[in-house]
Amino acid sequence: MHGYQIMRELEDRSGGGWQPSPGSVYPTLQLLADEGLVVSESEGGKNIFSLTDDGRATVAELSGPLAWERFTSDEATDFVNLRRSVVQLGAAAKQVAAAGTDEHIRAAQTIVNDARKALYRLLAEDDD
Repeated sequence: MHGYQIMRELEDRSGGGWQPSPGSVYPTLQLLADEGLVVSESEGGKNIFSLTDDGRATVAELSGPLAWERFTSDEATDFVNLRRSVVQLGAAAKQVAAAGTDEHIRAAQTIVNDARKALYRLLAEDDD
């Protein structure tokens, strides 16, 4: 598979919960190649990656859930929903920045800052 096929495969296997970017996939593939776990061959102008024998042995030794399974378990539903909410918040903030008045933008900044602080307080409550 080439890099973009790998990204699509991970997105499919995670039910859309994980959408890796080229900036994370290609450096990871390079690290795996440096460690001798994958090789790449040029085919039709694209680098096609495949596991080496060492790579297959390493995969066989893995225990626990695979990376994409973290996004398809029942526990992952809450994570995916939170992630979706954060994306929607970002989209709303962009709309305010693009179409809002200076007053709207200052108010939105206060709202976002308050939300960030509230999230950190939530984590701090667990330390008690």
